[in-house]
Amino acid sequence: MGMMQAPLNSWMMFDHAERYFPDTEVVTQVGPQDRHRYTYSDFSRRTQQLMHALDSLGLDQGAPVATLAWNGYRHLECYFGIPCTGRVLHTLNPRLPTPDLEFIIQDADDVVIFVEENLLPVLERVRGALSGVRHIVVFSQDVPPTELPNVLSYEQLLASQPPTYPRRNIPEDTTFGICYTSGTTGRPKGAEYTHRSTYLHALTTTSGAATGMGPQDCTLAIVPMFHVNAWGSPFAATMVGAKQVFTGPNMDPPTIVRLLEEEQVTLATGVPTIWAGVAEELSRSQVRLPHLRFLMAGGSQPPMALIERYEREFGITLVQGWGMTETSPVMSMAWPKHKMLGWDPDRIRQQVRIKAGLPLPGADVKVVDDQGEEVARDGAAIGELLVRGPWVIDRYRGGASPERFTDDGWFRTGDVATMTSEGYFVIVDRTKDLIKSGGEWISSVDMEGDIMAMPGVLEAAVVAIPDEKWQERPLAAVVPRPGVEVTLELVREHLTARGWEKWQLPDRLEIMDAVPKTGVGKFDKKVIRARYGTVAPTDR
Repeated sequence: MGMMQAPLNSWMMFDHAERYFPDTEVVTQVGPQDRHRYTYSDFSRRTQQLMHALDSLGLDQGAPVATLAWNGYRHLECYFGIPCTGRVLHTLNPRLPTPDLEFIIQDADDVVIFVEENLLPVLERVRGALSGVRHIVVFSQDVPPTELPNVLSYEQLLASQPPTYPRRNIPEDTTFGICYTSGTTGRPKGAEYTHRSTYLHALTTTSGAATGMGPQDCTLAIVPMFHVNAWGSPFAATMVGAKQVFTGPNMDPPTIVRLLEEEQVTLATGVPTIWAGVAEELSRSQVRLPHLRFLMAGGSQPPMALIERYEREFGITLVQGWGMTETSPVMSMAWPKHKMLGWDPDRIRQQVRIKAGLPLPGADVKVVDDQGEEVARDGAAIGELLVRGPWVIDRYRGGASPERFTDDGWFRTGDVATMTSEGYFVIVDRTKDLIKSGGEWISSVDMEGDIMAMPGVLEAAVVAIPDEKWQERPLAAVVPRPGVEVTLELVREHLTARGWEKWQLPDRLEIMDAVPKTGVGKFDKKVIRARYGTVAPTDR
């Protein structure tokens, strides 16, 4: 006796939505007041037209096809149209510095780039890197004016194509897509996902251990589709037939709150800086969101003060998830266990919500010391976080950074972590962001979270500054609320009251209008280091 052999590929996700949820909506904010609406039936028809269009361009199997686009329905069509024809989906981040974007386009060997019309200037500034690109397809009705060569209109390209496409039997180990790391410590590195890994990641993230996403849900992926495939949310939502809502380029808090309310969103994903802005808008507008099951925060640890605010002021659960580009990305979520449901809310927040979470089924995690031995699961012993699993890469594209992969099959994350006896792990800091003062380590992440608990503080980032005696000392860069004065003395007093020792307190305070952020909304500490002449990771 045996089981049917069904390859786990993109068609298993794509087919299901149109077949069983043809009238479920996909909604995109296309302007300040306008939304585009269509159904999975419409989406399926247009995506199959795109598949024919890709064939008509004469692209080889396995050819990398890039997107440079916001979150929206056309981008979703590319998410499936490209891999369902055996080509490779490569998402480009329009917010990257020019040298990084040029490097990524050339390193991936992109042959076609699909681009939003308002992002054409991004391609124009990297024109020198486009020699291998045969076609540029603009998300527009007509070919817009541009000096770029070989430009086509997306809508014109689709218009003449048939609405059905024969299903391809794509082997599950075929490359599905490429995402590049942020390149914070050198050149960006390519992570290549397979059809199998993408399917398994999507399936697992719909489980109760992750989002519990199903046909009853409406999702809002605020995390960009050019950043680790929007954490896989578009694949998972399409697979289970959930309604999907996209912001387009409109990621301001008032627009997000209107979408959450008017489209009856049940779960949404974004970085903590987004949720901080949404909290301010919810407080201002007094909007309530009875349909919302929870918000997922990732990319960096949400401050405890933000988690508490959502629960106490709005009755909303903010759940932390953790992952990396190299892990597709979601590896864990911070849900409480059944035995914890009767715990006091403060205890839940301290022992569960503020953690990176419990590993998802299929994800394997351990914390090791310098000798590679697992540290005690006591919530105190620190070490490097190692991960492995069916949606974790086993090498970078081109063989870059082989030292990140162990001989026995683990990926070295570069995160410093602890593990509790319950199995929850905590990211203490990135290795490069820890502050070493007098031989002892200070967590910049923990200090940032506690500073942002000050009523007068909107944002805070902490980096190391050189010190002749202690090697490194903390610098706090703070964004005060309007009309509020924040001083070094007040910050030190606040941290002392929250249990920080005198030797750990920041020696310097810088007031900023806004903390610099990366293209995906994380605090950009390399910019802060450059601005204030602090210690770079390579100097240690």
